[in-house]
Amino acid sequence: MNQSPLASLNLPGFPPGPPEKGDPGSPQRLWKMGRVVLQRETAHRGGKTVIVIKDFATHLPVSVIENVAKRVRSACGCGGTVRDKRIEIQGDQVAKIRAVLESEGFVVAGVK
Repeated sequence: MNQSPLASLNLPGFPPGPPEKGDPGSPQRLWKMGRVVLQRETAHRGGKTVIVIKDFATHLPVSVIENVAKRVRSACGCGGTVRDKRIEIQGDQVAKIRAVLESEGFVVAGVK
């Protein structure tokens, strides 16, 4: 008996309403991702290139940063680590890293 009185209406000319809060088809972001900076480093790494993703928003917990790092590593097919709220990705794959970060909702600045 918990039916809405408007549930039986058939209005073909109207667009569907907004998704319900519990609807799995509606993506819900818990955090505003903000802006990050990409930086290319080779110092103290035996001549190997590393891309550092830094300047994450201060409100983002380390767990969110670790999840982003995992997605970037799998997209690039390389290793990396999280140190002091910075992600270090092995290799010079700026385009792939930028694409993953932008798809996650970040605004990316730095290395082109």
